[in-house]
This record gives sequence, C-alpha cells and structure tokens, in this order.
Amino acid sequence: MLERIRPIALLLGRIVIGVVFFAHGWQKFTVMGMDGVTAFFGSLGIPMAGVAAPAVAVLEIVGGIAFILGAGLPVVGPLLALDMIGAIVFLHAGNGFFVEKGGYEFVLTLAATSLAIAFSGGGPLAVDTLLRRRRAPALASVA
Repeated sequence: MLERIRPIALLLGRIVIGVVFFAHGWQKFTVMGMDGVTAFFGSLGIPMAGVAAPAVAVLEIVGGIAFILGAGLPVVGPLLALDMIGAIVFLHAGNGFFVEKGGYEFVLTLAATSLAIAFSGGGPLAVDTLLRRRRAPALASVA
C-alpha cells in the first residue's frame, strides 16, 4: 500500500513546495519590484544586495519549477535550503520562532523540506528518475 501512495505523496510534496518557492520568487519581480527587493535586502544588511536580490528571485522561480518537475533536485534543494537559511539569519531569527511574530518557523520548514526533497530521489514521477532510467540501459550496454 505504501509503495502505491509514495510516488503520489512525493509528487504532491514537490508541487506544493515548488509552488510556494515559485510564488515567492515571482512576487519579488512583480509585486515588490527588483528595486524594492534590492532596497529591502540592503536594509537587512545583506551583502551585495544588488546581486543577491535578483539571484534569490531567479533561484526561487527556477527552483520552484525544478521541484514541480522533479529536475536537478540534489542541486536545487540545497540551494533553496541555503536561501531559507539566509532568510533566517538576515530577517527572521531576531523575531523568535513563530511566524505570526515574523519568526523563522515557516522558512525553517521550507529549508528542511527542500533538503528532504533534494535527497528523496523525487520519486518515480520525477524528471530526475526518468533520466536515470534512460541512462541505466545506455550505461549497461557500454560496460
């Protein structure tokens, strides 16, 4: 029974977390605007805010799409986790744990989930899995 549910659970988890990251990245471009995000990052003391702001926005958009597709998970997952650790360090840590007070509860959850997804293999409904399956016969015929 678990083996039937596991692929769907992994897919749903990847989609939900991917949508959250995509939405946050998209918001940086469309709602706040890159000038606003850069100014905000600068006010937080984030080094090289002019580089960090678009880099984070692009990472969240591309990383969100990658999670949804299940592509590049071992690379994208840790990068998104580092993104969230940066959010904790520069913004949320001083506000305590709970999100309603601006704490780090939510971003810590995103960081941990990003690592779990990164090293889950993505499940059978992931691009990474499909690519591994295609490469396996090719590698076997070379050996």
